[in-house]
Formats: sequence, C-alpha cells, structure tokens
Amino acid sequence: MDKFETFSGVAAPMPLVNIDTDMIIPKQFLKTIKRSGLGVHAFDEMRYDDDGNEIPDFVLNQAAYREASILIAGDNFGCGSSREHAPWALSDFGIKVVVSTSFADIFFNNCFKNGMLPIVLPQEQVDLLMKDAEKGANARVEINLEDQTITSSDGDVIQFDIDPFRKHCLLNGLDDIGLTLEKAASIDSFEAKAGAARPWA
Repeated sequence: MDKFETFSGVAAPMPLVNIDTDMIIPKQFLKTIKRSGLGVHAFDEMRYDDDGNEIPDFVLNQAAYREASILIAGDNFGCGSSREHAPWALSDFGIKVVVSTSFADIFFNNCFKNGMLPIVLPQEQVDLLMKDAEKGANARVEINLEDQTITSSDGDVIQFDIDPFRKHCLLNGLDDIGLTLEKAASIDSFEAKAGAARPWA
C-alpha cells in the first residue's frame, strides 16, 4: 500500500445523501477479486445511460472534475452492503479522500485498509468545502494528514480528527499484511523456538 502523503487535488461536489455501495460499484461488477480496473465502473448507473454513453450532468463526467481526487459527499456515505469493491473502485478512479458528515462503519474501515482517507466533519464545514468544490478545477484543496488539516482554495484551514493508529498506518503505507510483516523477526523467532520445542509438530 502506498504511503499517504500531503497532496492537493480537485474536489468534486457530490451532495447526494445515502450514497450506498451499490451506487458506488453496482453488483454486476463484483465478479472480480482484482483491485484494479474497477474505476471505469465507479458510479456506473449515474455516469452512463443504458447505451453506455456518459451522462453529461453527472459531476465526474464534467471536464472540471474528471481528475478529481477528493469527494465532498452528502451524509451517510458508503451505506448498504459491505462490499470492499466500493473503495477499490473509488481508489482505482483516483479518489484518495472522501469528506462527509458520516460514513457507514464497514465502508469507513475498508477505506483505511485500502489507503484511502475518509474524513468526518460537522455539517457547516462540509458545506464550506462543498461550496468551494463547486468552483471547478481551479479550486484545489490541500490535505495534510500529518497536521490533520484541510486547506480550501480560499485558504480556509479545517482541522479534522483521526484515530492515531489509522493515521500511522496511512502515513507509513501499512495495510494488515504490512503490519504483520513489521513483526516478521518476532514471528520467525517464535516459529524457531516452537519448532525446537515440538519437532514432531
């Protein structure tokens, strides 16, 4: 997993509430276990019509937001089924941060496991960032995980909270496997001692 570094990016406004995981990645695309290749199907039913043509009004189809790396979303983002394909699809599209007033718990946890940062803020701060995002591609937002700040294109600085352990994992690019490998020496030592004590095992 890549380390999460300070970056600035285009923020796309998506004020719809209760965006569920089936809206993020519809069920027909869940047959794969690969994390790559799902970005083209992110928000599929909102992005494309029945003939596969892009729907011009959808925010991520608009020229200003095609390179968006941040979503400013409505309340209860990522609700619905627990599919991990949802953060896979967003990440493959290029989304690194989602800001909302609340997230479904499983989606929230899956984001961290896949190198994405979900940020929970009060409604008034989300509204400020939503308004800022509506300016288009010129309104670049900066995310500083180390300092736990979001800086809007107007220079407004918003502080956000994050669990220290999750922050450590993102800053160091550690998923569950990476965390385990940090203990490789201790694991090898345990296995060697266990093998010597119980050679028949």
